[in-house]
Amino acid sequence: MARLSINDIIRDVDVEPDTPLLWVIREQVGLTGTKYGCGVAQCGACTVHIDGVATRSCAIPVSSVIEQQKIVTIEGLSPDLTHPVQKAWLELDVPQCGYCQSGQIMAATALLSANPRPTEQQIRDEMTNICRCGTYNRIKAAIELASNTMAG
Repeated sequence: MARLSINDIIRDVDVEPDTPLLWVIREQVGLTGTKYGCGVAQCGACTVHIDGVATRSCAIPVSSVIEQQKIVTIEGLSPDLTHPVQKAWLELDVPQCGYCQSGQIMAATALLSANPRPTEQQIRDEMTNICRCGTYNRIKAAIELASNTMAG
């Protein structure tokens, strides 16, 4: 049994300790915005925040997360889509197929939390999630737009 804080709700889940956090979020909790991509923490489709840090949930066992840590999924980022990153994504029509976008948004929000005014090179260095459709230029533009919006 694991006790987790997901999107500010304490949840008890009955899973094996080595179950990846991704599967707990999707299958036990029913939050399907976090996607399975590669299963080896390479692509980033499964990115969530743990205590504000972008974390690839497919490769982290549920036993390594404690109740005091705050897990935030795409559903908990801003349920009404008013987070500046989400608004920038919509304004610039970033997604093509959309599959990786929840992970991209979670990575971008963690980046902007740590570095509110990143340079183009810092965005390129920090945004390591993979997009099969190649929307990297729109992703970068949306991060810059969100940064400018957040800065006022």
